[in-house]
Amino acid sequence: MKTLKDLSLKGKHVLMRVDFNVPSIADDSRIRAALPSINYVLGQGAALILMSHLGRPKGKDPKLTLAPCAKRLSELLGKPVLFAPDCVGPVAEKMASELKPGQVLLLENLRFHVGEEEPEKEPDFVANLAKLGDVYVNDAFGTAHRAHASTAFIAKEFKNRAAGFLMEKEIAVLSELIHEPKRPFYAIIGGAKVSTKIGLIQNLLKRVDALFLGGGMTFTFMKANGLEIGDSLFEADHVKEAKEVLKSPKLHLPLDIVIADKFSNEAHRKLISGSIPVGWQGLDIGPKTIHEWSTAFSKAATVFWNGPLGVFEMSNFANGTKKIAEALADSKAKVIVGGGDSVAAIEQMGLADKFYHLSTGGGASLEFLEYGHLPGIAALD
Repeated sequence: MKTLKDLSLKGKHVLMRVDFNVPSIADDSRIRAALPSINYVLGQGAALILMSHLGRPKGKDPKLTLAPCAKRLSELLGKPVLFAPDCVGPVAEKMASELKPGQVLLLENLRFHVGEEEPEKEPDFVANLAKLGDVYVNDAFGTAHRAHASTAFIAKEFKNRAAGFLMEKEIAVLSELIHEPKRPFYAIIGGAKVSTKIGLIQNLLKRVDALFLGGGMTFTFMKANGLEIGDSLFEADHVKEAKEVLKSPKLHLPLDIVIADKFSNEAHRKLISGSIPVGWQGLDIGPKTIHEWSTAFSKAATVFWNGPLGVFEMSNFANGTKKIAEALADSKAKVIVGGGDSVAAIEQMGLADKFYHLSTGGGASLEFLEYGHLPGIAALD
């Protein structure tokens, strides 16, 4: 796979897929993550056409326009960023063709066209996007697990195609976890659902020295272990798989749990070990778990973490996630955080610079660790 520095860019029109799927411009971390590749392309004397999706629009939804991203990128670059009102068609083609070296154009939301997610429904979409550039660069790791027009399909239209710096870094860091992690190597997996992470859990158990499970998925494992879980989250369809996972001596479940009598920050709370009574639900890990796990992490060489360990959006059930984040920040381990809510929690706490790597792709990082490849990466080969 070629990377950005393998391409001759001077005088070229570079079509770059970025991930500007930001919940609000107040959180511009994904835009900032693309700056090294953007600045390099401009510094090489190329014209740059950027494309991204935003949200899940059904048709053209003005609330999901990328125009605010163009404005924010312009502020970050200290130069104008042109904005095309569509990502394909005569206007986009004219704006792209007239772009001079050193100039930047951001295309409108790719998902305003059905062809982005379902290329077969808009057969000309890939070719019309490809018309806009001489060279293709994918720097959107967060969408590399999607076989979409602008990631997997368009790459085949270009002889000169490469990974951007962000994509290159994500692949390098996550590949270390697959091939040569320094040991002890621990994984922490949280979040709500077993169904989205059972394959990852099974795969990680073959590689890690210990795996710590928290969050809403915990209760399916507790149920599979013969414990009562009250009104906690539960996925009955995955009890059989949970029972198999429980056979591993590497698996660690919470030793104590903070439970509540309703799903509310104002709910009555208490601490339990063992079964959860009817009418109550588990919403965070308890102090004994925090202490035991933090002690273990202090001895780790490598840690991969994905998913909060409680309902961290509610202040009364955020303690477990916060304390574990602080313990990892203080440890000497190389800590890689697999995107999503875990990264959001770390950034809220102001601890981002204490971690070795915060992935920009939650789903992509998990699928890469599970399968070892992704459609958007394979297309660059």
